[in-house]
Amino acid sequence: MAGRSATPGVGRLLAGVTWAVLLLVLWLWGRDAGEGPGGWSALTTGDVAAVGRPQGVVRPPARAPLDPAEPRRVEVPSMGIDAPVVPRGLDGTGAVDPPPYATPRAVGWYGGGVQPGAEGAALFVGHADTETKPAVFHGLSAARPGAKIRVARADGRTAEFTIDEVRVFGRDRFDAHKVYGPHKKSRAELRLITCGGTFDRATDSYTANVVVSAYLTGVSEPRDS
Repeated sequence: MAGRSATPGVGRLLAGVTWAVLLLVLWLWGRDAGEGPGGWSALTTGDVAAVGRPQGVVRPPARAPLDPAEPRRVEVPSMGIDAPVVPRGLDGTGAVDPPPYATPRAVGWYGGGVQPGAEGAALFVGHADTETKPAVFHGLSAARPGAKIRVARADGRTAEFTIDEVRVFGRDRFDAHKVYGPHKKSRAELRLITCGGTFDRATDSYTANVVVSAYLTGVSEPRDS
């Protein structure tokens, strides 16, 4: 994060849930994440707005998974998000390493896991804030089921996902299977993850994680195809 050189590139979103990250590494083998510095934290209102999986929302049928391809950009039109995607690995604590604070508008993709559009759950992580301003996933909990997420891929195709649910997991109730695991077998799914709740200065971390879950419902072919 710009302005805090003592903790460059160090994530706190999953602080307190290292055990869950270790579980992620174990069962993702073969088929997290940004932390904010807490200087600009007005996330409580958005977290209260998290709606889970409400009834009455029309959800289109799932599309068959695509062949794997790395992501290039992610867009959530209903929230004004249009950001570059950078592959990330695990940091020294075993957590997914978010993009550097110097690039707070970038989204990190866990490159050791599922590629978006392929079968399984692809993981995207991003900061909620910096010390002075909102970052790419600020207010993510205000996303709504039925809204679209578009991921531009290296093969020229754009995978379109439909948001299925929006949940806030308290740090003491983090469920790795629900967050990282696919909700339905043989489906291509997506997770957008950031920090939420309130910033606890005693532990230097946020009290919750915001998790947006979506599944593949469409694909746009390259314009010249």
